[in-house]
This record gives sequence, structure tokens and C-alpha cells, in this order.
Amino acid sequence: MKPIRHLIPRLTALAVAVMILPGAVALLPAPALALFPEDGFSDVARKVMPAYVDIVTSQQVEVKNTPQMGPEGGPFDDFFRDFFGQLPNGQRRVTAAGSGFILRADGIIITNNHVIDDADQVAVVLQDGTRLPAVVLGVDDRADLAVLKVDAGHPLPFLRWGDSDTADVGDWALAIGNPFGLGGTLSLGIISARARNINAGPYDDFIQTDAAINRGNSGGPLLSLDGEVIGINTAIFSPTGASVGIGFAIPSNLARPIVDQIIEFGRPRRGWLGVRIQRVTDEMAEGLGIGAPRGALIAGVSSDGPAGLAGIEAGDVILKFDGKDIPEMRALTRVVAETEINKVVDVEIWRNGATRTVQVRIGELTDRAVAALAGPTPDAMPNSSDALGMSLAEVTPDLREQYGLAIDADGVLVVGVQAATDAAARRIQPGDVILEVGQDPVRAPADVVRLVQAARDDNRSSVLILLQERDGDLRFVAISLEQG
Repeated sequence: MKPIRHLIPRLTALAVAVMILPGAVALLPAPALALFPEDGFSDVARKVMPAYVDIVTSQQVEVKNTPQMGPEGGPFDDFFRDFFGQLPNGQRRVTAAGSGFILRADGIIITNNHVIDDADQVAVVLQDGTRLPAVVLGVDDRADLAVLKVDAGHPLPFLRWGDSDTADVGDWALAIGNPFGLGGTLSLGIISARARNINAGPYDDFIQTDAAINRGNSGGPLLSLDGEVIGINTAIFSPTGASVGIGFAIPSNLARPIVDQIIEFGRPRRGWLGVRIQRVTDEMAEGLGIGAPRGALIAGVSSDGPAGLAGIEAGDVILKFDGKDIPEMRALTRVVAETEINKVVDVEIWRNGATRTVQVRIGELTDRAVAALAGPTPDAMPNSSDALGMSLAEVTPDLREQYGLAIDADGVLVVGVQAATDAAARRIQPGDVILEVGQDPVRAPADVVRLVQAARDDNRSSVLILLQERDGDLRFVAISLEQG
């Protein structure tokens, strides 16, 4: 019997269609369907493999409880170095392998941040075996990208960016990597899915592929059949640690501007809006009168951030940003990050049953900006507690100033609202003040907890809460007790 590989061209060279005619069955040849290129993928492999590199990293770590075999510098030192890679004082040099690719002829190389993170030595091994020390130009831990530079003394072969937006589900994809330290390895698959969120970071928008990606492949390119980089292999889903046909790559259109910024500035420069956002659920959409769930709900605003200065408020829903629809929460995070700093953009919001447009000058995302928007820490919220999906705190002078409360505001402050709860569906927002629970006044979070429990003990299905909203309006809200 012939090997099955010899049968593939014969099986795919001719497809047959069946046409039913009155009294007869006719077999008509249909157009041939070529599942594989006639010459395989060797042409693209020859084109791209020279621009692939292995990444080798090492770091010195301290190993505890290592027995001392004589004085430091003694005759046992060479023994420990040769057989254990460590010195008798407990120091060990640990090595690891990853993947990368050359982006420019002058030695610019792209890989994942987690490949080189914490390493004190980084080297690159070219396809001809040349080993070169690498300098880290910059990293982006949020998108898991790193840019390296080597000096080969001559121009290097390099890969070009492709357009990941044109990569459709079902398209061929080629992955190159260094699986288990074996060295440059090419694997074949298809684009299995797009826009995957695997909770790896705030900008998740992964391409999913079934091209074999294993440990050591991180940082290698995902390629189209034209040999262009459409993704950077980053993660796998696997209960065994080896490929089970579910790998994830950072889309090239997301990576490219970040890489350009690192090369120019030594760091990524992301746009910043100055808001905390949450998903719009079905219940929230109904309560807001917005129709189908869409957009990003503003859960908090930095008063001196771009959104706050433009008049955007907690409770607004952003529907469009700079002319781009925001179908769901994560889309806003990505589009703001990609926006040019200091650019003035139109932002369409939903407020009080109607749309309006405000103009926002985009700021730059920094660690300080993130910290300012993180909200008060538990230490800054005396007598804090949780009830009915709300985080509650006693009103203090600091919190009164932070949330812009009236000087006479007296009750229990809402400092957080969990998504997909009845409180969120009823549009309770951080900065609202609870004045009464079940028509009893409250002054501390413990009062709210006690009265909610009393309502449960009475077998009530809901409890009536009187709120003073941030604009000073009073509102009664009935919240279901059929939750934690």
C-alpha cells in the first residue's frame, strides 16, 4: 500500500459534483481544490528562516541551603561549576531559551517581554550559529513585547510587518520558534479565531492558531504565506505544557506601533483617558435605556484627567471614540491606548437617555496616572464594608474631597460597584451616598450591613435604599436581596 502522503495529490486534484436530472444522475467535474501548494511551503521557509533567531537568556540566582564544600575559591569550585552550574556559596546561573525575529537590517530584534524578563544576560543566535550579545532597547510588560539590538557588523536578513486585520479565520499561518530549545522550527496551521481575550493583560486581542506552538516558541513570528509577520507567538493553552493546537499571537497591527515607540523613545507611549470602566450588562442596558448592551460604562473619573476636564462623568456610557464604534468595554481600552497623545478627539456618550458628544484632549498613560485612578486604598477607607455588590465606606474629609461631595453630605459612601449585580443595574455609582436603608437612616457601613440582614431575616425579596447622587439629587432604589 502506498504511503498516504502519495495519495494526497490524487485526492485533492479532482472534486466531483453530483447533478440530479430527470431519470438520470450525471457526474460532472468541479473545479479542483488545492488544499496544499504543489511544492509545499519550502519557498516561504527559505525566505523567512534566515531572519529568525533563537533567544538565550541567563540570570544568576541565589540557591538556599546549599552545602559548603570547602572554602570559596577552593578545589571544589570547578566541580560545582562543571556539574551543577553553581558555586558552593549557593549562586547558580540559570539559562532559558526563547524565540525572536529580525525586524531591521541594522539588528533590531523583536521578542516577548517574558522571554527576557529578569535576565541579566541576553544573547541572540543567528541561523548560521553566530552568537551575539543583545542590548534591551525597551520593553512593554502590558503587551508583553521587548525590542533588542545586536551588532553583527553587516546587514542582516529581516522580516516585514504584515496587516493582521486582513488575516481571516481559515487562512494558512506559519509559526517559527525554538520549541524545548531544539532550535529554529517551522510549523503549519490556520488562523483558528481572532480577538481572543485570555486575561493576559488589558490589551488582549490575540490571534488564535493551531500551528504547533510549544515552550520556547514565545517571541517567534506568526507568518502569512507571503512571509509577512501577522503576529508574535506569545502563549498556549495546554493542560500538558505542550501544544494541543491552541496557541495565541499578538496581532502585528497591535504590536507595530508599540515597537516603533520603543525604538524611538525607549518605552511605549499610550493614550490615557483617565477613567475606570466596566462592562455594560443586559440589565444595565435596560436600566440605562440604551437598548442592546454596548459601549463602556464609566465607573470612575479622575477629576484632573482628560475625561474629567472634558466633563465626562461616572455613569456615562462611551459609545464612540474618535469616530470608532465601541461595541464592548475592551474595545475602548485598545482604541484609547493607540490614540496619539495630545490629539483632540470626539467622544460620543450616553447620558440621561440621550447621546451627546464631547471633545477630549488625550493624555499619556503613566504609572502615576494609573495610581491616581486606582481609587482609595482600604487604609484610606475607615470602617469599610461590602453589601449587595457595593463597596461602602464612612464619609471622611479625604473621601469627601476626592469624590466632590457636598460639605453637608452625611451617610454611607459607595466607593465601588460590582458588575453584573442588581446595584449596578440600578445605576448606583461610586460617589453616591446611601442615606437610608428600609427607611432607617444610616451613618456607617455596618448600619447598611445590619439593615440588609434584617430585611433578609424578614424574608423580603428586596430592600429600599435612599440615595443622594453625586449631583445632589435624591433617588429611591429597590435592590434585590437574592444575591450575596
